[in-house]
Amino acid sequence: MATAANRKGNRSNSSAILNIRDLHVYYGQSHALQGVNLVLEKNVLAVVGRNGMGKTTLCNTIMGLKSSQSGSIRFHGEEISNLPPYKVAARGVAFIPQGRRLWHSLTVDEHLKLSTNNIGLWSIDRIYDTFPRIYERRRNKAGQLSGGEQQMLAISRALLQNPELLVLDEPTEGLAPIIVNQVENILSELAQENDVSILLIEQNISAATSISEDIAIMVNGRIDRVLPSRELASDLTLQQQLLGVGRHAHESLVASPETVRQPEIESSETKAEQSEDAIVDTEPEQLLIPPANLIYVPPTRWSSSEWKRNDGPLEKVPQFTSEKILERPFDKKTEPLFKEPTNTLKQFQREEVFVVGTFDTKGKELNYIRDLILEQGSKVRTVDLSTSEKLSSADVPPHQVASYHPKGPSMVFTDQRGASVREMGLAFERWILYQRDVGGIISAGGSGGTAMVTPAMRCLPVGIPKVMISTVASGDVGQYVGSSDIMMMYSVTDIQGLNQISMQVLANGAYAIAGMMNSSYKKTTKSQTSTAKPCLGMTMFGVTTPAVQQISTLLEEKYECLVFHATGTGGRSMEKLADSGMLAAVIDLTTTEVCDMFVGGVFPADEDRFGAFIRSGIPFVGSVGAMDMVNFGAKETVPEKFRQRTFVEHNPQVTLMRTTAEENSQMGEWIAGRMNEMNGPVRFLLPEKGVSVLDAPGEPFHDLEANQALFEALKRNIKETGQRRLISLPYHINDQGFAEALVDSLDEINKIEKVTQHAAF
Repeated sequence: MATAANRKGNRSNSSAILNIRDLHVYYGQSHALQGVNLVLEKNVLAVVGRNGMGKTTLCNTIMGLKSSQSGSIRFHGEEISNLPPYKVAARGVAFIPQGRRLWHSLTVDEHLKLSTNNIGLWSIDRIYDTFPRIYERRRNKAGQLSGGEQQMLAISRALLQNPELLVLDEPTEGLAPIIVNQVENILSELAQENDVSILLIEQNISAATSISEDIAIMVNGRIDRVLPSRELASDLTLQQQLLGVGRHAHESLVASPETVRQPEIESSETKAEQSEDAIVDTEPEQLLIPPANLIYVPPTRWSSSEWKRNDGPLEKVPQFTSEKILERPFDKKTEPLFKEPTNTLKQFQREEVFVVGTFDTKGKELNYIRDLILEQGSKVRTVDLSTSEKLSSADVPPHQVASYHPKGPSMVFTDQRGASVREMGLAFERWILYQRDVGGIISAGGSGGTAMVTPAMRCLPVGIPKVMISTVASGDVGQYVGSSDIMMMYSVTDIQGLNQISMQVLANGAYAIAGMMNSSYKKTTKSQTSTAKPCLGMTMFGVTTPAVQQISTLLEEKYECLVFHATGTGGRSMEKLADSGMLAAVIDLTTTEVCDMFVGGVFPADEDRFGAFIRSGIPFVGSVGAMDMVNFGAKETVPEKFRQRTFVEHNPQVTLMRTTAEENSQMGEWIAGRMNEMNGPVRFLLPEKGVSVLDAPGEPFHDLEANQALFEALKRNIKETGQRRLISLPYHINDQGFAEALVDSLDEINKIEKVTQHAAF
């Protein structure tokens, strides 16, 4: 591999680090980059613009991840357009993509060792000196790092390639303001040390102007102009135009001639456009109402707004506009420069009801719901998830939601309906996590609309009202509801037009969510919260009921004990509450769902079991309750391959099968891995004399060898620390002594937590 010195020695005398001329890129028929011209002389150049303007496409094209149809990309005078990514990187260009793209299962140190080429100024030791926090976390997996720490690691990984140009795509996305400042300082220091030049793609204007001396403004796939950062930082009107939506978003951006520096090269297409007469170029109050034969077409993701005639070819249009036509409800509300995703119920302001659906086909029905909710005194925001690209009158139009898709809006708007519905659902799921004012959400639709909306509903914390009026609500709705508190209403008739039946059903849904929003319970919850006991989650099966009853009695004065039946859905529901910030601690006594997941029972956990406790770090006390059994339905439904195993017929509909030593060893190893990922306080207790009612001496599932295999796997693989301990006790799981030990363990880690928090304060 070429060293940095060798690379520099082979360069031409071109003064520009990066020179892009007349670059055109397409996604199918969509013209994404429309003649981009951009020059980076040295240090830092920032490119800003709204979502969907082509910024990420520009990054991907520079790096060879996306092919260009025409134009030039020169790095130190050398043409690199359409080279494969590894050749672009070998020439000295490093890329930090949006979302960081780390390996969550690898440690910080492993990331750096994989990335270093051992040549040049940047080494692992220098990385650790530059980023002390990364050194402190070097043994942690990337998935255990905070967003800011992950961004530092992503920057470190790129620097170890000793690049001359660093391309960063949205490095501050999703970071808390204090962490954004840290990232800004890091990039500023890198630029000041002259070790690397930086092309910064950013939507956070505050961050971009603080780092870069010049700002390039990207609008509809073009670099509209380049101007000094200080000019943009002081021009709030221009900032609003850049990140706003609706009427102002597409208009030509204005800056004083003496402060504007145009790109070095202008394409013939750009010059031609500048010579044409503008259709609309005066202030609204000076304009007249257009005649009925003219239709205003708003800007799309890649094209500017325009006027069209509906009765013949368009001739030169006089200067006029219509405030009524141009200004839609969402025009007045722009996206803020920075927002963090919301994770817990406490972070939601709970002000508005979101009426969500495909307004191109269900507009009458959804607007009917909106009007009824407004009549009840609740605030409403309409959100359009249509994929037809028709004009939308909703407060939030489809292209705004689609811009939150991790791969960009072009993934949503395709000619394949099924794929478009799926990808819009993914974009909506991501979009809603950034909305802080969700008080409730209601939708109406068929199978496609239900599948599109409910994943986002499931992402919202338990307690936020969720109503889905659906044509599929009379069947098995488990796939739509999951572990959330979605209220499914059967539409009776198809949701296609308003009639006596549909109006009544839609009205019931509208009044239901309005009632939830205005309920007396919600109004009194805030005052009750100060005196309410904290909530504790516990898992139980019939065979561990005695233990749970004893624990509840011991803790009833300290906690409100919430018990979840370990049926797969029960465990997920408990973890949903933990993710929603509604649990203070957990005694996860009955982890039998892991058995069904491994062996194929009917009450399985999923691969994210224990994930909420990994993410939240709340106090966790766990055990191996009912891990002696796998659950099946009626005896005749048990798979043939298990016919020789030990069974207990719990009732005619439930058959229990004893787990083996081999299965227990595998499950113990997996659980230990999950425990090791927890950064919060953990105590995991092993009942040496049995794990369920059926595993006591003389009972059909009593098998010391199988239990020992489980215990030994846990002992071998759990990495004990001051925070994480594994404790073996000479009790059966339902013994009073074991219940007391669980409660004592919870008290112990709570005391440690309080001491730690006090010391930090």
